[in-house]
Amino acid sequence: MSNLTQELKENHSECVPNAEVVTKVLPTMYTIVFIVGLLLNGVNLWIFCYIPSNRSFIVYLKNIVVADLLMILTFPMKIISDAGFGNEQLRVFVCRFSAVVFYLNMYIGIIFLGILGFDRYFKIVRPLNASSSFQSVFYSKFISALVWSLMALISVPNMILTNKQYDTQKKVTCAQLKSELGLKWHKASNYICISIFVLVFSLLIIFYVSISRKIYQSHQKFRRGSNAGRKSTRNIYSILIVFFICFVPYHLCRIPYTLSQTGNGYSCRYKKNIFYVKEVTLLLSAANVCLDPVIYFFMCQPFRQMLFKKIGIEEKRPETEKASCKVSSSQPALL
Repeated sequence: MSNLTQELKENHSECVPNAEVVTKVLPTMYTIVFIVGLLLNGVNLWIFCYIPSNRSFIVYLKNIVVADLLMILTFPMKIISDAGFGNEQLRVFVCRFSAVVFYLNMYIGIIFLGILGFDRYFKIVRPLNASSSFQSVFYSKFISALVWSLMALISVPNMILTNKQYDTQKKVTCAQLKSELGLKWHKASNYICISIFVLVFSLLIIFYVSISRKIYQSHQKFRRGSNAGRKSTRNIYSILIVFFICFVPYHLCRIPYTLSQTGNGYSCRYKKNIFYVKEVTLLLSAANVCLDPVIYFFMCQPFRQMLFKKIGIEEKRPETEKASCKVSSSQPALL
């Protein structure tokens, strides 16, 4: 057994977070997010099944819906395990599979939010190239498959390398179930995912600034703003709000938390505090599944049209307003 693994075990036995927070408060909050997120995304999936994938924009939105639903399905195992109702086998299942699927789909959602931002940027800042292959349906499906494949390559080894034997009579941490290579891959994959977030977030800010500048220049030239530009600004702005609320806090503390779990020289009090911060901010990241529907509503006119149609409400909008993509069928469309 390596010094790192032994140290992780010793730290776990000597430094235990408050049981009330871990077994009651956090599971209760996750239960609320699970119920709300399942209802909202169930409706989202139902609505998108009636919207054909005839625009790249729709393809990316549907991928986010699928990622959110897969992420939501991991909540019950985490809730039961954290609340102490399950046995150690369930805890091992959460560490080996459920938690990996949770993070896999969270970062897939982050990547697709970034792709949506680029899609809007490309449309308004470079309109002459709006019909390029990047915005074709075929190319968007290829990009989607590539994103899922690459993220699976990063995440699946965390399942395979969480393979150490454990004592069923003792409570174990996820780190204790990982092999030496598993601990190294876990740390490396954390930094890869953090880099993905930083890259996407930075690009979204660049897109927002570029779109805002384009609209300002259009206003100065024609004394009126572009309607498409204003919509794209609103779209990017809604994505940035989701990022600031859900993902920025978690990623600010993820590196300190990872270092506290894999390094030495950290006091028990610091480890407890950074654990609480990590868990609260991770909860905010999980709550993203409840905020993504806001993006669908504001960014996709066909989504609003179909939603209002299915619930029997007539949408009030100017006759001259055109949908960003056409809804031509009332029959379910394939995802």
